[in-house]
Amino acid sequence: MSPIESLNQVFDRTIDSVKSVIPIDLTCEQPRIHTENLTNISLGVLIMLTGDIRGQLLIQGERSVFQQIATSMFGMELEGDMLHSFTGELGNMIAGNLSSYIAQSGINMDITPPNVIMEQQKEFQFHHRLQSPILFKENGSMQIIIELEPAS
Repeated sequence: MSPIESLNQVFDRTIDSVKSVIPIDLTCEQPRIHTENLTNISLGVLIMLTGDIRGQLLIQGERSVFQQIATSMFGMELEGDMLHSFTGELGNMIAGNLSSYIAQSGINMDITPPNVIMEQQKEFQFHHRLQSPILFKENGSMQIIIELEPAS
């Protein structure tokens, strides 16, 4: 499978995973190639992808978006450490489902524990990157960025 085909497959399965985990009506815009080497992150979660497919998954957005998702899932608004913990667990659930979806294609992919990122820049290293905003019905959006290492 070519790097572009792998990237598209991982991206499509990531969107499937987001839709299965987050109980809010959402739409995903057509993915586009992410060309920026630096991204400013207000709040997000980074999960490394290992195994047959290697790379990283970044889910980022404003605090209010993660609070909205938490409220829809748990019926209460989260703040501070609870919001940060939830953000990491949300990323873990999405990446875990992604790993299961990819395994159904016969590809081995594992994930690392989530790394919650707050108010910092993230530098990207590889050239195979896709991004798309996820737009929520109740207003707000988050960005999904998938970056895969080139096959060695």
